[in-house]
Amino acid sequence: MEEGLETWSLLAEQKPGVNSNVGQHGGVADGGSSSSSSATAVVVLSTFVTCCGSFAYGCAYGYSSPAEFGIMYDLGLSTAEYSVFGSILTIGGVLGALISGTVADLIGRRGTMWFFQTFCIMGWLAIVFAKDIGDHSWWLDFGRLSLGFGFGLHGYLAPVYIAEIAPKNTRGGFTAAIQLTACCGLSLMFFTGTFMHWRPLALIGTIPCLVQVVGVFFIPESPRWLAKCRKEKEVEASLQRLRGNNVDISQEAADIKDYTESFECLSESRFLDLFQWKYAHSLIVGVGLMSLVQFGGTNGISYYASSIFKVAGTSTSIGTTTMAIIQIPFSALSILLMDKLGRRPLLMITAAGAFFGSALTGLAFLLQDLDQRKEIVAILVFTGIVVYSAAYSMGLASTPWVIMSEIFPINIKGSAGSLVNLANYFSAWIVSYAFNFLFEWSSSGVFFIFASICCSIPLFVAMLVPETKGRTLEEIQASIT
Repeated sequence: MEEGLETWSLLAEQKPGVNSNVGQHGGVADGGSSSSSSATAVVVLSTFVTCCGSFAYGCAYGYSSPAEFGIMYDLGLSTAEYSVFGSILTIGGVLGALISGTVADLIGRRGTMWFFQTFCIMGWLAIVFAKDIGDHSWWLDFGRLSLGFGFGLHGYLAPVYIAEIAPKNTRGGFTAAIQLTACCGLSLMFFTGTFMHWRPLALIGTIPCLVQVVGVFFIPESPRWLAKCRKEKEVEASLQRLRGNNVDISQEAADIKDYTESFECLSESRFLDLFQWKYAHSLIVGVGLMSLVQFGGTNGISYYASSIFKVAGTSTSIGTTTMAIIQIPFSALSILLMDKLGRRPLLMITAAGAFFGSALTGLAFLLQDLDQRKEIVAILVFTGIVVYSAAYSMGLASTPWVIMSEIFPINIKGSAGSLVNLANYFSAWIVSYAFNFLFEWSSSGVFFIFASICCSIPLFVAMLVPETKGRTLEEIQASIT
């Protein structure tokens, strides 16, 4: 173990660009490495195929709202039974998150895409045919749980795979595309759900799943996972496809192999070994960011937006439609800003926007408690929720996943990614479960709580989160570890 650490330390000192103070060399990409090369068609195709899973997640996330009345009427479900159906997606996500990193390390990134999509397709089909088979309530819940389990695996896989294949100067933007496609899937379900029956609506959800299953045949495996498996020839072949036939990939391939081998010397045999001091910074950043963003209220606001608008006296159809629409352009904006502005500034700016939106909504409900004019309350709540949604989509939704995919070395990436993914889903479950109780306790108080948490995110970022823009994964992991 000590020898492996000594080897890694020596490599970190000898290789230019290992830390942020790289001097005149400017990083390992210089001098022939293609890590700063522009994205090729293969990178774009690979990102598209990966994002099909995110589009499918958005469909599942947005399905329960437009399908609510039809399912309850056709199958005779009570409100409590439908609440179980809607919320069990998150429980499945927790279960999938527990093994997401392990599965991705064992069978590879491409293999995991096939694996989790079997659960997603099975889940959608169970929902579609729930009316015709046995206890339809059980089949609905099984289908929703299966979807959640599949997307729990996808939550870790998607950002990690894209980060491992994309050039360093466009890595953030490509990874942020995950959030954009998820928003598109959610919006599709919302709009088509207004005129389509719930069963064909569920069939629409299978389309991006099938596209990804077919698309995986045409994309390369992650060169960094191949290096972890000691498949040296496959590393170079995969990297050549990703960077283009006319690009010299020898330096980048050598860097990947060297750093993977040095970190593999530190390979841990137990999950608890993650909590050693040398990994503390990475774990605090990953788990802290995920938890703070979720406790900032996103799932509570998204799941119960209709109730929030109704209590405020705002049109629920106008409010929820605006939320669905506003997320798409701001998610697209995050793709442009991720590699231009940087991760840290984007997190701070969007956290400030989420704070303003939450505080404005809390102030509106406080005025309502004081029996102020209803028109003012409705306008302020609508404005606050829209501002929050825009800020969340522009940075808070995607940036923590981008950073998570960048900061963990290859020897602990699977276990650490599972832990971070679990923290995300568990925090989301707490917020989605507790929101209604908190909202009944104090409609203004719950939003002031969200505002205070959002206010703490810039401080957390300023103190602990490293800037990863424009640096190779090997540079980032060496400097932070």
